[in-house]
Amino acid sequence: MQSNNKDLYFVAVKVFLEDGKGNFLITKDRFSCWDIPGGRLRPEDFDVEIIDVVVRKLGEELGDEVVYYIHEPIVYMRHERDEIIAHNETEKCRIFAIAYRATYKNGNILLGENHVEYKWVSQQNFDAEKYFDGGWLKGVREYMEKIKKYMK
Repeated sequence: MQSNNKDLYFVAVKVFLEDGKGNFLITKDRFSCWDIPGGRLRPEDFDVEIIDVVVRKLGEELGDEVVYYIHEPIVYMRHERDEIIAHNETEKCRIFAIAYRATYKNGNILLGENHVEYKWVSQQNFDAEKYFDGGWLKGVREYMEKIKKYMK
């Protein structure tokens, strides 16, 4: 995916939703891949405040009943994966993501149509390699290292 020696990326927002008990939320999509809540910006998001995109993405993925407080960005991630573009045809896709911290306050998590499972995992000893790879794995590791510093 290059144009005039410039790499092309999708842009995404991600959220490390923390429960205040030393855990954060991960979700499993309908393709059986684990992820951090959030997703790519749409063309119509160009003039929308990024924080409003974060709120929309969380609503789409976790439902409108979840109450949370969004903090500052904590990690910037780059991830590459193959995506299906046609029947049995894939293309490399690169994603640049800004990952925010957020504190879960209350409300039922009601997964959207693209997700089938969620779980709260430990900020201190989560085995990220069992769930993530590539740039998402690097981002989760970086998040966990930063959280350890915050907790000291």
